[in-house]
Amino acid sequence: MMKRVFNGIDLIDGAKSILRGNRIGLLSAASGVNKQGEATYSILREKFELVALYSPEHGIRSNLQDGGWEADRIDPETALPIYNVGVNDAAKLDAMLEGIDVLVYDIQDVGARFYTYLYNLSDMMTRCAILKKPIVILDRINPIGGAVIEGPRLDESSCASGIGRFNLPTRYALTVGEYARWLNAEKKLGCELHVVKLEGWERSLYADETDLLFVNPSPNIPSVNAAINYVGTCIFEATNISEGRGTTRPFDLVGAPYVDSEALVAHLRAKHIDGLVVRRAAFTPVFNKHAGKVCEGVELHITDRAAYCPLYAALCILEHVRQYPEFEASCGGLALRYGTNEINTDCSAESLVSKAVSEYPRYRREISPFLLY
Repeated sequence: MMKRVFNGIDLIDGAKSILRGNRIGLLSAASGVNKQGEATYSILREKFELVALYSPEHGIRSNLQDGGWEADRIDPETALPIYNVGVNDAAKLDAMLEGIDVLVYDIQDVGARFYTYLYNLSDMMTRCAILKKPIVILDRINPIGGAVIEGPRLDESSCASGIGRFNLPTRYALTVGEYARWLNAEKKLGCELHVVKLEGWERSLYADETDLLFVNPSPNIPSVNAAINYVGTCIFEATNISEGRGTTRPFDLVGAPYVDSEALVAHLRAKHIDGLVVRRAAFTPVFNKHAGKVCEGVELHITDRAAYCPLYAALCILEHVRQYPEFEASCGGLALRYGTNEINTDCSAESLVSKAVSEYPRYRREISPFLLY
């Protein structure tokens, strides 16, 4: 039986005292909906004074593909200005925020460090702290649960970027409200932060174990299992191996025209990856890498989420595909996604995972004061 859960938008009346009488700006996307599928911008327009929309990667309605940002414009539906927050320019962000009194944030994250929404939020927290404008976060569940930590903590000195800026593990096990509380303290931002908390969620719960709607957080995360595999197979964005974009199973499918799928399956089965069944797969992306070409590789079928380590599975795949002369990778891109330059060394998948695991206890201690659930 699915657990009844309420996201922050479902409990928006809890923020009345902060929102009423103020000009509100909203940073949101298609995933910003309540349990009835009503958009957060519609709810805020009805209840309060919404005056501006702020657009993350993929657009305010999540209709743009990877790396897509919409231009500043007037939204034809609401007649409100839409501002692109991916500008990486403090002066422009300050100008965007000039006409509002309070910023509201409502986007479904996926629980992986390299999701750009986290850094749109951190930019806005930084600017709002300086401009003395409060932020209200309508908290949302972590769709891949809040119990499991995975992957190395990002090396801020060498691997900070727009897809990973802070010293978080790959799978950081926080809701966005908890992340914002941690960041505010960790970086001493001084942002006036208000979190409208969830009701009914437990850290062990995945999104498809609740009665919440699953709206794709971005165009290529169509399911909870895709979000879990994304924790690992996102590293292939930095290579000429397809991570399944352009197919109906992004991040579950991995391969390339030059891969021997039989040999790859044999390699992975020899690794005895818990909670996973791999099968040989052939697929033809309709866009992105190898569009129109038949790729051979594997499909990753998760059979036990509690036992499965998606980053370990991806590192095992990387071990195998590096042997092909046709394989190409950006070492810098791999490091930015993995979080450290160790991925570009001769370390085995097992040794990389072992090193990451040793860091988990300290991370758990650091985040414990900021947990809300």
